[in-house]
Amino acid sequence: MRKKANDRKGRGKSATLRLLLLFGALLIFCLVLVASTVGGKFGPLHQLTMEILGPVQGVFSRIAFSGRQLTDNYVSLWDVHKENRHLKLMLEKYQEQVDEYREAYSTYLHLQDQLDFKKQENFPSLTARVVGKDPAFWFKTIIVDRGENDGVVEGMVARTERGVVGQVIHVSANYAKILLANAPSSAIDAMVQKNRVRGILKGAGEKGYILQYVLKNADVSVGDTIVTAGIGGLFKTGIPLGVVSAVTKQQRGMFLEIEVKPEVDFQRLEVVFIILSEKQKVQKEMGVPEIGK
Repeated sequence: MRKKANDRKGRGKSATLRLLLLFGALLIFCLVLVASTVGGKFGPLHQLTMEILGPVQGVFSRIAFSGRQLTDNYVSLWDVHKENRHLKLMLEKYQEQVDEYREAYSTYLHLQDQLDFKKQENFPSLTARVVGKDPAFWFKTIIVDRGENDGVVEGMVARTERGVVGQVIHVSANYAKILLANAPSSAIDAMVQKNRVRGILKGAGEKGYILQYVLKNADVSVGDTIVTAGIGGLFKTGIPLGVVSAVTKQQRGMFLEIEVKPEVDFQRLEVVFIILSEKQKVQKEMGVPEIGK
């Protein structure tokens, strides 16, 4: 019982103390309010009140200012973030357009060069677009979108403005397969342009060509141009094939080892010309079907 009575007394004292503190705070607040309204002076008590409340008000003012500043900064950063996202999207869109325009301009220049070359050479040909590639080492081939319906037959030669691309080895109604000149299974009668020294140009895959069967006493140097020899009538004489990149004389044997860098970039073929005979050209222009069709 005594313990409960003591607890009640303690709670009563605590409540009384809180009431006194609240009353004191209200009294101070009223004094400050009156002082602010009247504009007079309350002497030492007023000054003491100001000294007590001044730092507290300063702290709360700084906190409020910092809060407003933080809010303003956050809003500003969020606006900047939204603007950056918008600008990034616009930049990506414009970059795509620039890439498309650059590719279109590059294609235009490439096709213009081919058109100028075809007009200059004035040989009967079909323009064919490369639609597929076979990367096999021994039979390096490409597929083009011209076939029997366009007058293409096996054995025809394909070339670009740079030089020989290869030979047609298979034909369907609308497509043809061309064996590239740098395929190891390919062989072309060739000669050194400056002195007409002849040899057989063998494909060497990614390494280009090897010019074989050229005697050791022949005048062949790095930088010499290699062209078609025209033997057999398959290739017209003088079509560029490549440039000599290395010449080696072995102690044994009677032939030079000659490496040739191709004029044609086989990795970047897009359009080729398939050379027609004059008879095929006339038939195509007049719409006359070939015999056997």
